[in-house]
Amino acid sequence: MKSKVIFFSTTLLIGLVIGLLIAVRLDIFAPLESQSAKSEAASSLEGLSMEDAVIKVANTTGKAVVSVSTEHMARIRGGKRYQFSSPFGGEESPFGQDESFRRFFDDFFGEMPDREYKQMGLGSGVIIDPEGYILTNEHVINDADKISVTLPDGREFKGEIKGRDARSDLAVIKIDAHNLPAASFGDSDNLKIGQWVIAIGNPFGFAMQNPEPTVTAGVISALHRSLGRPVSRDKDFNDLIQTDAAINPGNSGGPLVNLRGEIVGINVAIFSTSGGYQGVGFAIPVNNAKRIISKLIEGKKILYGWLGVTVQDLNDDLAKYFGLPAKNGALVARVLENSPAAKAGIKESDIIKQFDNQPVNNVRELLSIVGKAEVGRKVKVTLMREKKPLTLEMEIGERPQNLEEMSTAGGGGVTSGAWRGLVVEELTPQNTQRFRIGEQKGVVIVDIEPNSPADAAGLIPGDVVLEINKQPIKNITDYEKITKGLKGDALVMAARGYFLVKE
Repeated sequence: MKSKVIFFSTTLLIGLVIGLLIAVRLDIFAPLESQSAKSEAASSLEGLSMEDAVIKVANTTGKAVVSVSTEHMARIRGGKRYQFSSPFGGEESPFGQDESFRRFFDDFFGEMPDREYKQMGLGSGVIIDPEGYILTNEHVINDADKISVTLPDGREFKGEIKGRDARSDLAVIKIDAHNLPAASFGDSDNLKIGQWVIAIGNPFGFAMQNPEPTVTAGVISALHRSLGRPVSRDKDFNDLIQTDAAINPGNSGGPLVNLRGEIVGINVAIFSTSGGYQGVGFAIPVNNAKRIISKLIEGKKILYGWLGVTVQDLNDDLAKYFGLPAKNGALVARVLENSPAAKAGIKESDIIKQFDNQPVNNVRELLSIVGKAEVGRKVKVTLMREKKPLTLEMEIGERPQNLEEMSTAGGGGVTSGAWRGLVVEELTPQNTQRFRIGEQKGVVIVDIEPNSPADAAGLIPGDVVLEINKQPIKNITDYEKITKGLKGDALVMAARGYFLVKE
């Protein structure tokens, strides 16, 4: 009897344990299964939300995006020489360079009259005011003799330029229309890498039966991008938004918007080897536009602050040479005569650390601060000179229209032997034309030995050497005198900036 009680008790205990384990299992895994279901639902909801956001932006902000087409009459000067079109582009004679045939056709056809032809341009714009004010790129309407604006509803208007600024590549045009749908501005200073954005353009609104704009979505790939001087030329493309939202030719001037439909940028360019979309697009931050829009509407000239210096970023070698613990700051490579910087006492090899009480970590930050500074205002500049801090006061100048000064250079073409891999020549009209330089003093680098100290420092043929270890170089004689027997690391100042050539 006692054994039966023990058996039933043991069986009951085992049953209770098994039941408890089953219950516990259900309690443990149910939340996980529920959480998984919730995650899938959230993921699905998020995808649906994103889709709805893009659709909403297309139906709201998209109605404010217009097509901008331009016409410009260009003239080709005539002449005595008859020109044949080449199937490979350009114009060339089918008889090559034979001058007798050229003279024959000159005499036969006589002098050719000037020819005019119509250049057409396409771009986009965005309505920023219900009374017909439209923001676009300056390069879209540059040199336009006639501007036509087509709305998404198909109506076409004549456009009038109210204001333009080539440096920011922004312009405002006006059409005679009222109660138009207008887009609102966002805040480009709060953008984050990875944030979803939508690019809208309307390049073919004038030609399509359905003139509604095109919409592409993507993320912000990077911030504070610079296109560099070869691409930007006279434009200030040093603080651009980079996105993978497709920006195709003709979409310049259209808005880049966030998921709320607010303008955060103005689409300006694509980086492409083929002319088509390759995953990299750029936009001007809208806060740059906000600063000048009222002046553009009033037709006022946009003034930019100017120091009159050439600056460069520090690398590890330069920071160590100047005794700095880090690479923060902008190194002054050149100071133009009679410039605001020269009048304030700023010197070459100074390192600007603060400007107008704002920290300067690199050249981009300095250019941004100076460009936005009010012309004529006095500010304080904190810098490092000879490893000691110094504060100067200066007055912000107005940036000249053309900073490039053309000059002719003399010299006898004397060449100096290689020093640390450098081969230099006196400046001559020939080598200044060859390297497209306009210096009146110094020596030009014509060759660099591979894997030499000069090559490792980053110097290239065409650089003009102006100083070595802060000793000025006006000609080959100065150069040879300074480099002869020079020991230790040498700080070379070229027209392009400073370079540390190690021994």
